[in-house]
Amino acid sequence: MKNYDVVILTDSRYETQTVKSDYVANIFKEEGILKQYLEEKGLTVLRKDWACPDFDWSTAKCLIFRSTWDYFDRFNEFKTWLNNVESKTMLINDASQVRWNMDKHYLLDLKKKGIKIVESEYLKKRDTRSLKEIISTLNWPKAILKPTIAGAARHTYKISPETIDRYESIFKELIADEDMMIQPFQYNIEEKGEVSFVVIDGEYTHSVLKKAKSGDFRVQDDFGGSVHDYEPSDEEIIFAENVVKACSPIPAYARVDVMWNNENELAVSEVELIEPELWFRNNPTSANKLAQVISDRLMNN
Repeated sequence: MKNYDVVILTDSRYETQTVKSDYVANIFKEEGILKQYLEEKGLTVLRKDWACPDFDWSTAKCLIFRSTWDYFDRFNEFKTWLNNVESKTMLINDASQVRWNMDKHYLLDLKKKGIKIVESEYLKKRDTRSLKEIISTLNWPKAILKPTIAGAARHTYKISPETIDRYESIFKELIADEDMMIQPFQYNIEEKGEVSFVVIDGEYTHSVLKKAKSGDFRVQDDFGGSVHDYEPSDEEIIFAENVVKACSPIPAYARVDVMWNNENELAVSEVELIEPELWFRNNPTSANKLAQVISDRLMNN
């Protein structure tokens, strides 16, 4: 007998609301909205730290990734946990998609399916070239350097001819241990920002516009970015839904981050299938739709 229908996965920092801040309050509000809709459908729900060593994951019918926002800092531990838990319960999104989505090489898979992505150059671990050598072959005036496995703009740097020497040592340190990627700097990010489209079970529900603070390019709130209401065009909605349709199988939930590239075309910067912020507080009906998807999957499992 399973003790819980759904376990909402978080990390140890957010399992209890010990820190009083708007950031933490929003986590509890978002997951509270989802929890309420799940319970209204007669499901038993628990929030739990994914890395809790004493919890028996087989006591849950399914796990849904929500605020597991330390997994990319504990990547090997997370992979071991994922390998262990996938045989004990159902995962939403499923383990194969989580593994695929962990590494930004997935953008190449989307490109092969006809999805416009931000132009990207991938660098294998232990590449012996200097950053200056690599940049010189690409002929990009400015570029973004980041790991292929990362979150919250971890080790994301804006590189220019004037600053490249400053990043040689950190690049050498990073490339020794992990794959990296370089993208041409997208100038529209500074003026237009980036749009996050929330797509539940393949259907668009709502979106927000994320803008960087003045003088920065990172739209994450960790770096002073701001979030604004956004009404997308039909073309933009179709673009976001087509991105999700290119994922196989169709994920229960996805966040498609889109920017306008240097040719003013819509281009995917990220597709988040593991633990994206979904702004349910802006559109609670989206959480209700996700709760129904989870309920249906449990019934059909």
